[in-house]
Amino acid sequence: MNQRIENSLKCVVVEDEKPAARRLGRLLEKNGLEVTQLLHSVQEAVSWFRDNSHPGLIFLDIQLSDGLSFDIFKKVEINSFIIFTTAYDAYALQAFKLNSIDYLLKPIDEVELIAAIQKYKAQQTKSQSISIDFETVKRMLFSQSEVNYKQRISVKIGPQIKLISVDSIECFYTQDKATYLFTDEGRQYLIDETLEEMETLLDPKHFSRVSRQFIVHINAIKNIVVYSNSRLLVSLQHFDETDIIVSRERVKGFKALL
Repeated sequence: MNQRIENSLKCVVVEDEKPAARRLGRLLEKNGLEVTQLLHSVQEAVSWFRDNSHPGLIFLDIQLSDGLSFDIFKKVEINSFIIFTTAYDAYALQAFKLNSIDYLLKPIDEVELIAAIQKYKAQQTKSQSISIDFETVKRMLFSQSEVNYKQRISVKIGPQIKLISVDSIECFYTQDKATYLFTDEGRQYLIDETLEEMETLLDPKHFSRVSRQFIVHINAIKNIVVYSNSRLLVSLQHFDETDIIVSRERVKGFKALL
């Protein structure tokens, strides 16, 4: 039997990183939603949803400490609207659009959060039930081998165009609203793409978005040390223009890739 759906302004956050869950909770409260519960694992979520009335909206991280959040729906029927919060590359998130699901890419930006809330409020007037093909979503998220990633990046040098192999690139970074790549020869080149665009074009087995400012090649890492506020400081083989800090929200995914 379906649990009763509560007030549409009530929501639940399912996120295994407690600082991230608390931060999202504060942002939601600030923007007019009432956070009734913070949940941190598949097991905890299943237990809570079985015993409590369901909210109008759930913010759901994809990968929890004890498994994928999709497993929750195998054990309990939920008719709440869902907004996924995820660190996965944007290319895979097309799956959510196919299933009329909204999503927020970590680290969560408040402007994007507000837009997602507005979209939810518009959708809830149409229907109070969802139909999600989670198997399709999972296939799109995890079939990375089927994606054709960039092997070379073109850069302009005066009137000429130079092709640079991605294997020779240590990092991509932003500076003064421009985007650059830096090679293992110690050269930097201005590129036309944004970091967000490059993140969808690069193989996530080899490149990691560690912050709003940097994407780094895993093979170019020389050293990693613990930094303040649960962050990491990364040193590359040749790049020394500025410190590369793995943001707190991205540490978990970065460690998993390593």
